[in-house]
Amino acid sequence: MYRTGIGYDVHQFAKGRPLILGGVEIAHTHGLAGHSDADVLSHAIADSLLGAMGLQDIGYYFPPTEQSIKGICSLKILEKCRELAQERGAVIQNVDSQLIAEAPKVLPHAVAMKVNIATALGITEGQVGIKATTNETMGFVGRHEGIAAMASAMIYIPD
Repeated sequence: MYRTGIGYDVHQFAKGRPLILGGVEIAHTHGLAGHSDADVLSHAIADSLLGAMGLQDIGYYFPPTEQSIKGICSLKILEKCRELAQERGAVIQNVDSQLIAEAPKVLPHAVAMKVNIATALGITEGQVGIKATTNETMGFVGRHEGIAAMASAMIYIPD
């Protein structure tokens, strides 16, 4: 059986933090606020995979109140998704994602992001889609208050 899932995440900008997207540190004036490294791209992908498996969301597995995971690299969250898939006999077919940000430009980093995400999930870079767009200066993204990401995933679970 093939199953799909969707994911969405958003974090506001915060001074004094690195900007991490897809496990890549990107030079920018602000990072993103969050309990983990606040990698919105990895979080959206994680939720899409968890949804495809019919599981609870990322906050269930990585609660923001859990001090032992404060600052966790979000690639570790993707590794947990891979483990959960393997436990269920599920095979990750692909993930696709969309970053929504006015700045910085993220596509120059897309290849490195794909490598990180593919490695964490145990798939090839060709099974990872990363796109980026702006919000045309509208809303919180358009006002440079944060970054959002959407993702979809397809998995296969044998009968």
